[in-house]
Amino acid sequence: MSIRETKTDVILIGAGIMSATLGTLLKELVPEWKITMFEKLANSGEESSNEWNNAGTGHAALCELNYTVEKPDGTVDISKAININEQFQVSMQFWSYLVNKKLIHNPQDFIMPLPHMSLVQGEQNVAFLKKRFEALSNNPLFQGMEFSDEPEKLMEWIPLIMQDRASNEPIAATKIDSGTDVNFGALTRMLFEHLESKNVDINYNHSVNDIKRTSDGLWELKVRNSDNGTVERQTAKFVFIGGGGGSIHLLQKSGIPEGKHIGGFPVSGIFMVCNNPEVVEQHHAKVYGKAKVGAPPMSVPHLDTRFIDNKKSLLFGPFAGFTPKFLKYGSMFDLITSVKPDNLLTMLSAGAKNMSLTKYLIQQVMLSKEQRMEELREFIPNANIEDWDLVVAGQRVQVIKDTEAGGKGTLQFGTEVITAADGSIAALLGASPGASTAVHVMLEVINKCFPQHMKEWEPKIKEMIQSYGDTLMENPELLHEIHTSTAQTLGLGKKKEPVFS
Repeated sequence: MSIRETKTDVILIGAGIMSATLGTLLKELVPEWKITMFEKLANSGEESSNEWNNAGTGHAALCELNYTVEKPDGTVDISKAININEQFQVSMQFWSYLVNKKLIHNPQDFIMPLPHMSLVQGEQNVAFLKKRFEALSNNPLFQGMEFSDEPEKLMEWIPLIMQDRASNEPIAATKIDSGTDVNFGALTRMLFEHLESKNVDINYNHSVNDIKRTSDGLWELKVRNSDNGTVERQTAKFVFIGGGGGSIHLLQKSGIPEGKHIGGFPVSGIFMVCNNPEVVEQHHAKVYGKAKVGAPPMSVPHLDTRFIDNKKSLLFGPFAGFTPKFLKYGSMFDLITSVKPDNLLTMLSAGAKNMSLTKYLIQQVMLSKEQRMEELREFIPNANIEDWDLVVAGQRVQVIKDTEAGGKGTLQFGTEVITAADGSIAALLGASPGASTAVHVMLEVINKCFPQHMKEWEPKIKEMIQSYGDTLMENPELLHEIHTSTAQTLGLGKKKEPVFS
């Protein structure tokens, strides 16, 4: 069998939002570079980026309670919320740039304005939410946030949730109208259509089976075309591994020291989706609650309005599940084959440390539909089982690594970039806030992997992202200018709720 060999400047592995974003940034910075992309599935945005495989929340820390922590002295630490909000602003600016330059079109097909709310019950939780509101509302990034513990006001904000609520337990919510619903699947497909028009070599149904360093410092990939079974050898100066949960295996195959002692633990998600249009029309917000004790951060319950395929939907969840697959369309052997001699102790330590998570996942897997409905009824008291169906969402592989703070086998809930010392290869691991901060994360990759070009590229980056190099929180005038311009370009100004046929 003959093996075709091809050379390129940049190889992107995986056709998700991360590769799409990195490819688009690089094409703006150095249009002459040759970029090749390999995806083992038949289309882009079919795994974690797909609209049915994530919550579609534009994560800006407007409603997610796990981004704000109450410290022992009773004050609320909002530093993580600030960082995530700043990072989402970067994404919004880049998307606006693409729309203004007519590189992508019809932003309403991937982003819609939608209030973001936090909802809690119980005296202690209400007290925490009020402190959180006071800490955030004093910050320019969170201007416009409202707080209420008055049932009449809450009935106005969230009628479906407040209707027929019998409990006398204190209840409170915060609301901010500048939130968004983002269809990352649609955005990913738009970006790859744009990249194809820029002569990026897009290869679907191509699996990367091996990756190794050549004697001349290039990376050589062994790629199998699943349509005809042929094998190609592709070499590149720079490789980005953006294969979601599959990134761990490829990082291990690369053999770089930075990829040692790292493992992954897969957690799957299940949503309940409402099939009754009358119920769907009664709710217009993303409403995040508080995670149960022992639950991982990605399992914070929330009731979400979604806009998918020009149709308004209503989702509740996620419920956690477990399968050893690292990808929704992965292998049952993904987890076991990711355990290597260098990460065995790390993985065993993580298992010993996270017995409560294991117990939680077992409990979640065993839930019946009626038991899931009971959790939904904490949000919608009169929810009818016939109005709701189960949808299996995507896999999220949480990073396990040895850290100074957590010791051996620490489970990381977040997004991590692993790069080789010479910047020739980078891999993205982890989960939330993921897609929402894709532009910030890919700029981090560019900065780490191409430091020699940063001075030359900075003016163009500033053109694409006006706030690049600035902190918006410390520059309220720039923040206001950017909020106004991005809202106008992306169609996020105050408007009536959209009506779909």
